[in-house]
Amino acid sequence: MKISRLLFWILFPLCFIIMSLLLVFYLDIANGPNACFVIMILLLICLFTTQIVIRNSKMKFRLLSWAVFILLATIDLLLAYPRKEYKSAVEYKNPLRTNVLTLNDGRVQGVKTKDEAVEVYAGIPYAKAPVGDLRWKEPQDVNPWDDVLDCSKFKSSSMQPYPNQIISSLTDIFAEKSWHPDFYEHKLEYTSEDSLYVNIWKPEGNVSNLPVLIYYHGGSLTTGTPSFYSYNGEQMARKGIIQVNVGYRLGVFGYLALDELQAESSNNTTGNYGLLDQIKALEWVYKNISAFGGDNKNITIAGESAGSSSVSAICSSPLAKGLFQRAIGESSSVVIKTPPHTFRTLSDAKKVGNSVLKEFGAKNVAELRKISADELVKTKSTNSSMTVDGYALPKSPYELYKEGLASDVPLLNGFNSQEADAFTIPTYLTSGQPNKSNSRDRLIETFKDASLVDRMMSLRDFSTDKAAFRSFNDIISAYWFAYPHYSWDRMIEDKYTSNVYTYYFNKNNGYYSGYHSGELVYVFNNLKSSLSKTFAYNDSDYKLAETMNNAWVNFIKTGNPSSSNLTWQPWESSKFNVMNFGEKAEMITDPYKDLYPLIGELIG
Repeated sequence: MKISRLLFWILFPLCFIIMSLLLVFYLDIANGPNACFVIMILLLICLFTTQIVIRNSKMKFRLLSWAVFILLATIDLLLAYPRKEYKSAVEYKNPLRTNVLTLNDGRVQGVKTKDEAVEVYAGIPYAKAPVGDLRWKEPQDVNPWDDVLDCSKFKSSSMQPYPNQIISSLTDIFAEKSWHPDFYEHKLEYTSEDSLYVNIWKPEGNVSNLPVLIYYHGGSLTTGTPSFYSYNGEQMARKGIIQVNVGYRLGVFGYLALDELQAESSNNTTGNYGLLDQIKALEWVYKNISAFGGDNKNITIAGESAGSSSVSAICSSPLAKGLFQRAIGESSSVVIKTPPHTFRTLSDAKKVGNSVLKEFGAKNVAELRKISADELVKTKSTNSSMTVDGYALPKSPYELYKEGLASDVPLLNGFNSQEADAFTIPTYLTSGQPNKSNSRDRLIETFKDASLVDRMMSLRDFSTDKAAFRSFNDIISAYWFAYPHYSWDRMIEDKYTSNVYTYYFNKNNGYYSGYHSGELVYVFNNLKSSLSKTFAYNDSDYKLAETMNNAWVNFIKTGNPSSSNLTWQPWESSKFNVMNFGEKAEMITDPYKDLYPLIGELIG
């Protein structure tokens, strides 16, 4: 056999297999239409067959077949990007309709889950669309409507930059330390400035005086959607809770601050439009929830990440007093003297606002309002923080709590064991993850105090690269997330009469484990709705999800998360006692207790 033939039968199949695996891997992590995957398989089959058939033909014919393949495969790869859609409120075709309900502003009709146990009303407006002259104004009362509003699909998410699907998938693979092909098309939602809507889940039929949960999604005040599966309200509704998920303005649309905007406001406010949306939604629920069978004297507000920061701000705001009875905050708080994120001074906010004017060449707000939302969302500035605007927040949440002016309501709050990983892993994805050699320098970059860093590092193990990675992220987790909750707890204990219940989520699984937001699918008991991620969970996860969901349900109903199967003691500063949700649920001592005094030296 000639050498050329031998090389062909060895190299071509090997190269073909490697190329095929790379192309299939790309199509999987791109999360695009399934048709693109099918087309690529057909193209690969055609290429392989053609190369075998014409292996003895002239080189130009063999190269031509490769050229055709490369052209068609490139087109297929370019199309391998998720499509946009308005997501259905329930996951089956031709869903049954609910009865028509009459609200203060008009009539609505939703859809039922397949077993008819839960009714879903998606996309109900709670304020006018903040477009045109209403961009960067306080939310306005919604205009009444005459026809029955179809609430069978979720509306657009608020304006935000679309995530890079490839980067997102690679980050997940790095976090999971494994690749689990799913070939689902993870469709994107439409985004729009017209996004001030609520989604409501309720038990089927005529119900009355049910407790209400209002949920504010996370996303650094720049991203997120109220329709995400992790906090879908179906399971809460099955346990007698009416759940309301809220859309609110994000980024430059929600938190831009300018002197001119403040001057044109009758309330002299600027920089907190997203927060004002959240409070407007709370007011809307208070006025309308009885139509769904809810009790407006039994409302719990809740949120995770930036949503939790928002909850802590709403608890501080005089505009929200008396509109809710309990609060839940997961993985963020701004009730701290110097919040590490999600909050800034008004002067800093206005500096960023002025940079936005310059960036887009606008002389004033009128010109800025003429710029399309699609252009504005591309801004290089960062608008991901609330501020003291003198209206929603007359002073900082820390000061309002300290002066006894915040809402005195029971609080359930806490944090996860690997909060920082979701932020540090992408940050150091290309420059190398924290290790025993670089951790000190990187911590000094964060804390600006070498002596403080040395004392922090003495409390953790940095002897190996693996230990250093974990210890580095432990310190950042305590700084960004755990300490702000400790500050919130301590403030309530010092100044208020309500109980505080604090948790630490520490469950290992095959997906996000104790990463930032990893607890949400447990809290809302949505493990089985995790699309391609069901591989990650076993019986212990489903058992823990039921335990956590019941605790949250009990708190929403009564203000106490305990039950016959779970004794959750109120938090006390003398004990640092937190409920650990790991392989089992049990009270433990806060694992970051030793770091708090050092962090307190830095941010109060």
